[in-house]
Amino acid sequence: MRSECMKIAFFGSSLVSAYWNGAATYYRGIIRELDLRGHRVTFYEPDAYGRQQHRDIPDPAWARVVVYEASRPGVDSALEEAGQADLIVKASGVGVFDEYLESAVLEKAPASVIFWDVDAPATLDRIGRNRNDPFRLLIPRYDLILTYGGGEPVARAYRQYGARDCVPVYNALDSTTHYPVPASSRFAADLGFLGNRLPDREKRVEEFLFRAAERCPGRSFLLGGSGWEERSLPANVRLLGHVYTDEHNEFNSSVGAVLNISRESMACYGYCPATRVFEAAGAGSCIISDWWEGMEIFLDPGREVITVRGGDEVAEALERLTPGGAKRIGEAARRRVLAQHTYRHRAEQLEMLFNGGIR
Repeated sequence: MRSECMKIAFFGSSLVSAYWNGAATYYRGIIRELDLRGHRVTFYEPDAYGRQQHRDIPDPAWARVVVYEASRPGVDSALEEAGQADLIVKASGVGVFDEYLESAVLEKAPASVIFWDVDAPATLDRIGRNRNDPFRLLIPRYDLILTYGGGEPVARAYRQYGARDCVPVYNALDSTTHYPVPASSRFAADLGFLGNRLPDREKRVEEFLFRAAERCPGRSFLLGGSGWEERSLPANVRLLGHVYTDEHNEFNSSVGAVLNISRESMACYGYCPATRVFEAAGAGSCIISDWWEGMEIFLDPGREVITVRGGDEVAEALERLTPGGAKRIGEAARRRVLAQHTYRHRAEQLEMLFNGGIR
């Protein structure tokens, strides 16, 4: 692969909408930096799941967005155009014709094709359960597998399935979009969490958020995200519904601390910093996170993040936390991510990979 002014065709869930799409911030940060470095990205996304009706951003100046009809003819039309690119990227979780796209991009691919897995634990669990999953046979045909997280355990698993190579490209901070802002009474609370209701997250939200709320009846909690409307909540947990990305700075800058809860599959593999971790760190927020292997690569437990293993420890952390202590932890986290974990750092890593450089 070469990196000089590449034309990149990128098939993903959505660049312009974060509605039921946790990868939006990740895609935006990486693609914006690639554009700054001279690459030209066309992002192909299906018109599905109400995302176009819940856009967070207009079509950006740093990428061309093609919204195609969520049908086989719509996919084929997008593939035909994408065949003119230097590099095709197929991300996991597009949500429409994923299995077809996994094979079709290999037929349309120019010089290089990458599979970019934004939910590697789910993909690996899926193909591990089903030996006849067609994606198993496709893995060795991709020039490179990139993952959103998972570290060496995920990379090793992909190599065992025949991947030529597998490299994690972690979430990071886009300091142009996530930064400290004045606090707002709208998001005033002792602890806040943003996350959609998903099957392998709900029990962990019950443990880390709801149990902590029940242990601390005198404190206030916020829950943002889609899917929680029909769920009964503790009396001191206020439901916000979907919180748009342009409100995340205000949210992160207003709550006393931001809670991070990994999905079960992510926590099992470890090395899984969610976008919300870097968004909160960028805002200088104090983060309380479930513990997972590899945390210290991103934030130093006790100094730049508070790590916990359950709701009782969340409650204990809140009882000990002072405004001054929260500020010190938040400022330390912001310094760390600005120095080591921005999307500029990730774009530099990608260019080394495109050029055949070392990981």
